[in-house]
Amino acid sequence: MNIALSLILAVMLATADAQAPPVQRVGNCNVRPGTLCSNMNLRGADLAGANLRHSQFTGSVLAGANLSGANLDEANLSGTDLRNANLHAASLRRVNARGVRFDDANLSNAQLDGAVLQNGHLNGADLSDAGLGGANLANARLEKARAQGAKLQHANLRGSRLRGASLVNANLEGANLSGADLTDADLTGANIDHAVFARARTAGCKGCP
Repeated sequence: MNIALSLILAVMLATADAQAPPVQRVGNCNVRPGTLCSNMNLRGADLAGANLRHSQFTGSVLAGANLSGANLDEANLSGTDLRNANLHAASLRRVNARGVRFDDANLSNAQLDGAVLQNGHLNGADLSDAGLGGANLANARLEKARAQGAKLQHANLRGSRLRGASLVNANLEGANLSGADLTDADLTGANIDHAVFARARTAGCKGCP
């Protein structure tokens, strides 16, 4: 192998190493795309901006963790405890978060399009300006959640509990709110075109049909 070719290969390998996502060790978990970190205690971990696409955190504790700006697209968070976590501007597209605990979490400006949040707990969560288009929130608990300006077009909110939630200026076009509890919720300025409110409880609700 001539010297010029050796130099080119060396530069290519160095570039590849520089571009490879860094592996971060948190507890017994190697944090990287596709990582398997199930049933672990990662409470308060600092994972801001981490690339966690396709990762699995089922049954783990991430309460109070910093995941702001992290990429969790298509990750499995089923049954994960993310109470009080910071997920501001995080990407959680098509995430599996069945039964997740997002109580009092910061999900403002997060992208959750196509996410599965069925039976999730999001009481008191901040979902302001979050993208939830086509998300499945059936039977989710969203009591006193703050979802001002959230994009919930065609979302499934069937049987969800939205008592005292703020959906001011939210986009609920085509959303399914059948059987939802909207008692004392605020939908002022929300887009509810083609939304379904069959059998929904709307006592004290502002902006409900």
